[in-house]
Amino acid sequence: MADYLTFGEIMLRLKSPGHERFFQSPQFEATFGGGEANVAVALCNYGLDAGFVSALPDNDIGECAVRELRSFGVDTSHIRRSGDRVGVYFLEAGANQRPSKVIYDRANSSIAECKPGDFDWPAIFKGAKWLHITGITPALTQGAAELSLECVKAAKEAGVSVSCDFNYRGKLWKYGKSAPEVMTELVKFVDVGVANEEDCQKSLGISVDVEVESGELDTKKYEALSAKVLELFPNMEAIAITLRESKSADHNGWSACFRDKDGFKLSRRYEMTDIVDRVGGGDSFASALIYGLNAYADRQQSLEFAVAASCLKHSVLGDFNRVSVAEVEKLMSGDASGRVQR
Repeated sequence: MADYLTFGEIMLRLKSPGHERFFQSPQFEATFGGGEANVAVALCNYGLDAGFVSALPDNDIGECAVRELRSFGVDTSHIRRSGDRVGVYFLEAGANQRPSKVIYDRANSSIAECKPGDFDWPAIFKGAKWLHITGITPALTQGAAELSLECVKAAKEAGVSVSCDFNYRGKLWKYGKSAPEVMTELVKFVDVGVANEEDCQKSLGISVDVEVESGELDTKKYEALSAKVLELFPNMEAIAITLRESKSADHNGWSACFRDKDGFKLSRRYEMTDIVDRVGGGDSFASALIYGLNAYADRQQSLEFAVAASCLKHSVLGDFNRVSVAEVEKLMSGDASGRVQR
């Protein structure tokens, strides 16, 4: 059984070539991705024993998704084979002042049709020590939301630490419940929270007048926001918030903050001027934070590992962060030259 587990949906990713608009040329680049699967892959790349819990149809596309995960070493033994379709998302990569665009086609996917009781959680969590979940799966359907809550409750009963990326996806919350209605209940069972600038506000309904639209960030406001999250959810041991300064689709400032019982920490800031692919950036941060919290005694170092890893992800095409611990630690040490390695 895997030590580190993630629960959610892996999707077929269909991206227009390069920076083309949808159907500018009659083709798509077909790969796989999805928040929780991205985390499992990255954890395996860091040398951890990671598994992915999900549902996929018993057809050729579902099998291709499973094989892709296995190629990275991800344990797929708890992927339920049910339903009729793999969820899909279409991606158009932005450039300069034109933003990237995502269109979801996830209705009636295998995981969206699952419900409480479909997974043997005691067996899944036997011997495990960490579970990662996001706010994406609970946004799919009422059944998926109830299943996500069942999952985190079972994890806590099994003594498993739980992390959650609050991941607000406005295009998905369509079944009658708002994100705060669902997520505030789920987060009661979370030990480590992960969010970006707007997730705390839109997923949890928490606001401290933080401006998220401008290109500049006031970190003092994030000190207040992180403190308020831990105050409202005393079960949560720590909260990490990524701080993205979007100057254009290709040029972002990137850093993060972290708060636990020992106080507030702010990371080094990276200037990313030639972004290759920012999709999966938050997942690369979450996975690296999980690694860092379990690999380093110093939580500042854990935060720096997470920020460096997610900075490198912006140079990698596709959802998955295909970097190693050594590459991340090299950037952490200050080597950001990008010189050819011979």
